[in-house]
Amino acid sequence: MRAARWRSARKIAADFMNMNSLQDLFSLRGHIGLVTGASSGLGVECAKALAIAGADVVIAARRADRLETLAAAMRREYGVRVLPVAADITAESDREQLISRAVAELGEIDILVNNAGIAPTGRAERISREIWESALALNLTAPMFLSQKVAARLIERGKPGRIINITSVLGQAASAVYRLSPYTASKAGLSNLTRQLAVEWAPYGINVNAISPGWIPTEATEGGMAKPGNREKMESLTPLGRLGLPEEIRGAVIFLASAAGNYVTGSILSVDGGYTAW
Repeated sequence: MRAARWRSARKIAADFMNMNSLQDLFSLRGHIGLVTGASSGLGVECAKALAIAGADVVIAARRADRLETLAAAMRREYGVRVLPVAADITAESDREQLISRAVAELGEIDILVNNAGIAPTGRAERISREIWESALALNLTAPMFLSQKVAARLIERGKPGRIINITSVLGQAASAVYRLSPYTASKAGLSNLTRQLAVEWAPYGINVNAISPGWIPTEATEGGMAKPGNREKMESLTPLGRLGLPEEIRGAVIFLASAAGNYVTGSILSVDGGYTAW
């Protein structure tokens, strides 16, 4: 059985070997992606990245109005199908409904971007169990079980796929700016979950990688960055000497989702201005 799985994986690799143009390398036309946390910030950029490369995209978050607005804009700008689905992905029933609607209305998902997350702040000695568990539920548990659902369907159909987890530089190192024990713990867990799933699902042609962003202003982070001294400290800790732009995550998403990333799995790709290179 194991040998058969590896033969299948090698056949999948062979199918990607015609990579003699930018179109061959990076086009996602004919693929269907699902992006969580897509109502703002990096989730919006991940969804746009897939659409730029030609994929049809399911965008999921809790704020339905924002999803509808984004979906309309993406359809106009990129000419792809976009399905907005309001969902709380910490709930099993919502995860089921999300996958069911995606498959029914667009088709089988073969690219999953686990982006949704929260970063509660507070002194470690005072963090409540409720706050701790809510961070793990969204940042770690939800990506695990969404990945499980997508991968199980791909394995059953004998199809390759891509799973991209959005982690953080703070999954690799402690924060020198904020007190973020639930966030750093959950993102570190997501990074190593990425490696484990990559190893387990490699025989099926499912590549699992992560993108580790550095300090990038978004709706969720701009308040903290505006506090006196925070932005300057972030910039001083970053070799490129500046904060990132949300759009700068797009290239990494397209690379890991496309044929160009066919031999990349179990990797954590830093998009951090050199923050983790010190």
